[in-house]
Parts: sequence; C-alpha cells; structure tokens
Amino acid sequence: SAVLIEDVPFKEKDFTNGPQNIYKPYEQVSYNCFIAPGLYLLRGGFSFCQVPLNKRKGIRVS
Repeated sequence: SAVLIEDVPFKEKDFTNGPQNIYKPYEQVSYNCFIAPGLYLLRGGFSFCQVPLNKRKGIRVS
C-alpha cells in the first residue's frame, strides 16, 4: 500500500538490488500490524478476567 511508504524503513541499496529487497521491509511492517492487535487482545482478555476477581475482593471497578 502506498499509505505505508512513510512507515517502511527503506535504505538506498533496497532500490538498486531489485524489487525483492523492496518487499522485505513491507512484509516486516505488515507483520507488526498483525502483532499489535494480538497484543491488544491479550491485554483485553487479561483485563476482562481481572474484573470478577476485583469484584470478589470488594474493589470498586468503575
């Protein structure tokens, strides 16, 4: 995607050695885009599990 061009860490040699070297940084950025939601889901799941535990202890959850 052309929108990601500012987020992709290109080097000068990536443009001279062929298109495969241009695809590698794009792939890394796309992996990061999939890892971030996974971390959000883990954190949300942990928070969701903490609500019943805090209610049992009498801690007010607002």
